[in-house]
Amino acid sequence: MKTTIEINDALLKRARSVSQRDGTTLRALVEQGLQHVLGKPVRSAPTVVESLVFDGRAGFTEAFADASWSKIKEESRRR
Repeated sequence: MKTTIEINDALLKRARSVSQRDGTTLRALVEQGLQHVLGKPVRSAPTVVESLVFDGRAGFTEAFADASWSKIKEESRRR
């Protein structure tokens, strides 16, 4: 289920840093924190995030050569 929450900027910055360091997602980190507070066991394995790093010299693939930013953003959220 999707929801929107407001988080203090400094706390969000720290959470993003921890999620990157641990190779997990912000979503997984928030779920783990809620499970901890609610007294449920925390999942033992963090969510694996696929690395999509590139050097930038090749530009967009053909599928995104003429794509709008909304299409690119939508696709990035699906991965």
